[in-house]
Amino acid sequence: MSLRLCLMWLLCMLIPALVPAQDAVGGAAAGPLPEPKTVQAKMTNDSVTRMAKAGLSDDLIVETIATQPGQYTTDADSLVALKQAGVSDRVISAMINRNRVKITGTETPIVLSDVNEIGVYYKDRDGKWQPIEPEIVHIKSGGFLKSTVTHGIVKEDRNGHVDGRESKLLLPRPIEFLIYTPDGVDVMEYDLLRFRLNSSSREFRALTGGVFHSTGGAKRDEVPFKPVKTAPRTYEFTVGPDTAGGEYGILPPGTGNVTNGGKIYTFAISE
Repeated sequence: MSLRLCLMWLLCMLIPALVPAQDAVGGAAAGPLPEPKTVQAKMTNDSVTRMAKAGLSDDLIVETIATQPGQYTTDADSLVALKQAGVSDRVISAMINRNRVKITGTETPIVLSDVNEIGVYYKDRDGKWQPIEPEIVHIKSGGFLKSTVTHGIVKEDRNGHVDGRESKLLLPRPIEFLIYTPDGVDVMEYDLLRFRLNSSSREFRALTGGVFHSTGGAKRDEVPFKPVKTAPRTYEFTVGPDTAGGEYGILPPGTGNVTNGGKIYTFAISE
């Protein structure tokens, strides 16, 4: 073999060892390829149905709906299909609420995923809506609710009684509240009430229905409030720093003459 051929052969052997391996496209050093990003599948009606049929609890399904991306079909036929598949009313409500968005006046809506059930909520220090647990209230009234709409409500006094002198929930002012109403119920049918304390109970006197929010009469305990609609069936209001401390409750409509126990959402405002 000639000297020239020997040198060419030697170079061919040395070049691969001296030059890093390059890929065929960008010339970058060879190495393990990055794993493709996993796209999280959205929850659907079928996802919820499978979870329900698998025997998962309502609490777990509702939490999953609130925290995972999803798109749900909640027209009448779909709701019937969900019910026939064994999905509970609570889970179906969570699916409907997951599609609700707060009216912000901006292009980016805020999903109200914390509010999954009809009731009264307050905003905690982390900015999340927390449900207020109701207590049993006993009411005696000379009138009754003719319907759940604003018109046709009888203007009669009613007296309410809640056992115990204190609520379990103590909140500092200012307090942001949210009321998520049943379908067809006007938010002004709710009463914000300040209790009068007895030795072992909390009591109030108010007008039936809460529509009039009358401040007249020393024995009536309604507190005026101005809820603002922020989403379908969703209203918010704030109790400001000038509100007196004490025991309070938010009374939903439809109690009428409830001597065997209705519900009222109770809280205390720190002095």
